[in-house]
Amino acid sequence: QVQLVESGGGSVQAGGSLRLSCAATANTYSTKVMGWFRQAPGKEREGVAFVVIPGGTTYYADSVKGRFTISQDNAKNTVYLQMDSLKIEDTAVYYCAANHLGGRVFDPSRYKLWGQGTQVTVSS
Repeated sequence: QVQLVESGGGSVQAGGSLRLSCAATANTYSTKVMGWFRQAPGKEREGVAFVVIPGGTTYYADSVKGRFTISQDNAKNTVYLQMDSLKIEDTAVYYCAANHLGGRVFDPSRYKLWGQGTQVTVSS
């Protein structure tokens, strides 16, 4: 059974940077799309950034465009999320998702495989 292992969360001041990693324990060639969602307390899970595998087409939420960059290393079955110019409102648990079922990329119900989540806290 393929698993997603996340790392890289933590605490940072506003304006700082963090890089999240999501490593799959098996080949991700058939996953179609991998990406990141986040969920803040009391809020719904929202899509952040996604990459088509293979191919490399990327999708970003408007709230993170120009600040976050998603990338992939197919040899390592790993997807990264570089987060720059972090804002307090970026504070959330970030979840990696894979095995897209088709349909809307930003819809969490369209993913079969999830990581355990990693906390990102941005302070003033």
